[in-house]
Amino acid sequence: MRAEILSCGTELLLGHITDTNAPYLAQSLATLGIDLYYVSQVGDNQGRIVETLRRAWERSDLVIMTGGLGPTEDDLARESISALLGETMQVDPRLEAELRGMFTARHATMPERNIKQATLIPSAQALSNPRGTAPGWIVEKEGHIIVAMPGVPREMYQMWEHEVVPRLSAYTGGRIFTRILRVWGLGESTVEEQLDALLHNSNPTIATYAKNDAVDVRITAKAETHERAEQLVAEMEAQARQILGHHIFGVDKETLQSVVGRHLTERNQWLAVMESLTGGLLSSTITDHAGSSKHFIGGIVSYSPDLKVQLGVPRQTIERYGIVSEETARAMARVIREYMRADYGLGITGVAGPDKQEDKPVGTAYIAIDGPEGVVTGMGPGWRASREDNKRLATLAALNLLRLHLEGVKLGQR
Repeated sequence: MRAEILSCGTELLLGHITDTNAPYLAQSLATLGIDLYYVSQVGDNQGRIVETLRRAWERSDLVIMTGGLGPTEDDLARESISALLGETMQVDPRLEAELRGMFTARHATMPERNIKQATLIPSAQALSNPRGTAPGWIVEKEGHIIVAMPGVPREMYQMWEHEVVPRLSAYTGGRIFTRILRVWGLGESTVEEQLDALLHNSNPTIATYAKNDAVDVRITAKAETHERAEQLVAEMEAQARQILGHHIFGVDKETLQSVVGRHLTERNQWLAVMESLTGGLLSSTITDHAGSSKHFIGGIVSYSPDLKVQLGVPRQTIERYGIVSEETARAMARVIREYMRADYGLGITGVAGPDKQEDKPVGTAYIAIDGPEGVVTGMGPGWRASREDNKRLATLAALNLLRLHLEGVKLGQR
């Protein structure tokens, strides 16, 4: 099967946004065993979209469009597919009812221009979009397939994984099963190097992808049955786990915060945090997990030295060792654990960006966990990245240290 990607949107051509959808789809197609031959971008002009679509239709079996499914006049994906195939768009009553129901649930009145998001042509089927108002389309005609999905990445990812990939299995010569191993504490190049012996397999295939919160190791197998594909993946997963060990923190959609939350909830234990460097991002990330109310008491952003002292951090500790020090992080963890009567207290301090008060390098982070088993300390990655990235990386490092501690991995134990 020959595939082609078409990204729609004038904002792409003006450089206002970067197309992250095409690389994501390219990586996914490779794991599915589908050959990608062309990637194009086109502005919000129906004539040029139809022209580009026609060229794709003539040379490719599968055309994947992203963008152009919104309700405004410059969202022209549906209209362009209709024009290419000579079919008329009509409102689908079921889609219209679902769309109006979404607005009603939000206590809002649906603008009538949104009605075009409830249209189909005879050759199209709707693709569900639980994260937005724009359903996608999948069109199968004359041996060709056109898939149209929203340009918003989080909507597109969901639709691709849950709506499109299962439908494509019938065209890829068998059943496809994918398992993603989520890795923290190693860079992508290191992960790839360690997995080198597995990278050249043809079935299952294995590949690495750097994400904001992890390095993902994607293992995909194709077989005549789902059970056989799953077995092939399990065999390679076992080898990858033996190589990467405790650096694997989860699978598929799991995050560090969800894994930590699961461990704490299963143990009926509670967490509290005192954070300085991360400025509230740590608490926010913890509560991104839907079940956080079952294990997270709360957090305090103690950015100033005076507030730390008011909360119980000894002034002499700060004066002797500095705000950014292991000793201060340990004191923060102990204080917040006692103050909130938690099972675990997590303290984090460091240098997010240039600060005349500290002589530590930008990116320095000290993390401490005070719990029933004693105190565990660690440091963040120490990368001299942007202020925003340093806060994000320190947050993930803190969650990973707690995860390792809860799993019994002895790192920095005192």
